Amino acid sequence: MQPDYGYFEEKKLGKPYDVKLLKRLYPFTRPYRMLLFGSIALVLLITVLDLALPYVTKVAIDRYIVPQIEQQHAVTKKSGDGSRSRVIQVDLSNPRHQALVNKHSALFEIEGETARIAYSALSQLDRSDLSILRYHDLTGIAVLTAVFVTLVLVNFILSFVQRMIMEYTGHMLMHDLRMKLFVHIQDLAIAFFTRNPVGRLVTRVTNDVQNMHELFTSVISMIFKDLFLLCGIAVVMLILNWKLALISFIVLPLVVYASLIFSRRARDIFRQLRIKVAEINTRFSETIGGIRVIQLFRQEISNYQKFKKLNHENYLAGMKQIHVLAIFMPLIEVLGVVAVALVIFYGGGGVLNSTLSLGALVAFISYIRMFFRPIRDLAEKYNILQNAMASAERIFLIMDSQDSLPPPATQIRHSSANLQDIEHVEFEKVSFSYVAGETILKDITFSMQAGETVAVVGPTGAGKTSLINLLPRFYDPSSGQVRINHHDIRKLDPAWFRSKIALVMQDPFLFSGTIRDNIFQGDQVPGNDQQRSVIEASNCQSLIDRLPQGLDTMLSEGGASISSGERQLISIARAFARNPQLILFDEATSYIDSPTELRIQQALAKLMKNRTALVVAHRLSTVRNADRIIVLNRGRIIETGTHGGLMDQKGFYFKLHHFQRNFLAKRYFR
Repeated sequence: MQPDYGYFEEKKLGKPYDVKLLKRLYPFTRPYRMLLFGSIALVLLITVLDLALPYVTKVAIDRYIVPQIEQQHAVTKKSGDGSRSRVIQVDLSNPRHQALVNKHSALFEIEGETARIAYSALSQLDRSDLSILRYHDLTGIAVLTAVFVTLVLVNFILSFVQRMIMEYTGHMLMHDLRMKLFVHIQDLAIAFFTRNPVGRLVTRVTNDVQNMHELFTSVISMIFKDLFLLCGIAVVMLILNWKLALISFIVLPLVVYASLIFSRRARDIFRQLRIKVAEINTRFSETIGGIRVIQLFRQEISNYQKFKKLNHENYLAGMKQIHVLAIFMPLIEVLGVVAVALVIFYGGGGVLNSTLSLGALVAFISYIRMFFRPIRDLAEKYNILQNAMASAERIFLIMDSQDSLPPPATQIRHSSANLQDIEHVEFEKVSFSYVAGETILKDITFSMQAGETVAVVGPTGAGKTSLINLLPRFYDPSSGQVRINHHDIRKLDPAWFRSKIALVMQDPFLFSGTIRDNIFQGDQVPGNDQQRSVIEASNCQSLIDRLPQGLDTMLSEGGASISSGERQLISIARAFARNPQLILFDEATSYIDSPTELRIQQALAKLMKNRTALVVAHRLSTVRNADRIIVLNRGRIIETGTHGGLMDQKGFYFKLHHFQRNFLAKRYFR
């Protein structure tokens, strides 16, 4: 069989459609819409507060710190001309002001109930007189300072609440996405996992879903803040001085052009990064899984070189990303500085010409610096968005995978009378292939009755394991039907017949955890008496007694901390605990030592008693007592009968039996 190396990871993706991807992510946000809307409302309030801060500064400067220039109503005695100058007005109805004017009458120009003093003459007053003169200004500054601090504190509180809401929402969205992806992967057919490496799938469920976190927490709400802030700053600047605002906007076309170039380059780079991270995880996963082979065959250097190549390619892709950011971000900074310079040049002239107040210029500089901050933020958010979109593409490639077995068009309800128990199993003209054109099984036809033990034997590559895989519906036949109780299993609920089947594999897989968890799986753990009965029936008692913590002994991943024979015994105990009606054995004693094999055979005999069993065996000695033996060769059934009958025929089974007996004799008695 030629494997399919067309992993989804290497599929070339077409033109990115971010809007379509975002639409596909939208359903995950529905349970949290109110939180998102609340977050956006808070963002709008935060934006208003951000816009208010520079304006408070403008009011403080123009109204209280540096008075605006006024045209004198009459030719001043001091200047002797009608020039414009900065003055401070004094209300003479205030006795303290009247006393101050009388004390420094030469510095003031009196007009009715109002006196004016030139701003340049304030240096001639002592500190106490200056405090009296500018008491109103100092009070106004104190009030505005309090307002400024209050705005900052409210901004902080709202930002904290908004951030907490988005972090909670983001984690819940990421949780839901990961669970949906996990459930989908669990439902995929076995064929999918034979084509896609574990490391690549792990990357999808971990790294790629994690990349969605910043999309949900930063981009969704903060992009509104940046857009609101940009629009708000533009409006305020146009209101303050539309000519100066338009001058400061001269650099915007360059910003837009740079952003378009950046976006095109960033998307391709992030795609490359996602691929390389997945390939690194795959290589590392294969290294850990095959470390014994690597060390035995001294492949450390070769494997190191392969990993080094992948790691270097990932480094180059990362450097491309940094290169793009290193050009784009400083370019935005430079354009921001240019805009500030234009504001200072033209705004400074306006202040000197008295067409613009100093407070307005200071506010303008603050606003223009604020204007480029959301532009930089949007670039960073776009950076995050591209990373997330590259991950979303890969996630949805799995979501869109059609490798799951098709559900029955008209499902037969297992509550019917003839579906309470497995009474009859039948293969009718079944053919099967993993890859089109390469047939593994050809026209397989046989049946099994309840309580019958059928053995399947044959040389390596005959299709024995493939036959076993069709009964739990790990795969569907290319043609023909597999039937349970005369019903095509494609029309039955897999959960029903799988709940009545136990599979003891050639190399049983044990999960990391306790022995108890591996044997008694599910939410309902039987009582101590039933547990003891299962352990004794499966011949695991000596193993459990030998371990210091008994059933609560922790196993490493795959059960690597115990022998293969002990793993087989635990898998048989797991089958006992399931109390199945149909048992499938896939070469369960193919490489077990003789004493352990005897224990396993005894346990299997107990397990098969009064149960239907389909046994795939490599050692023919294990199937002598089977009710029927099916001999497979090159995917076809060539002989069927009991051990004695097949030996009397002196056909393929007879030759296979003598070859194996002679081989074992030479192996053990040479």
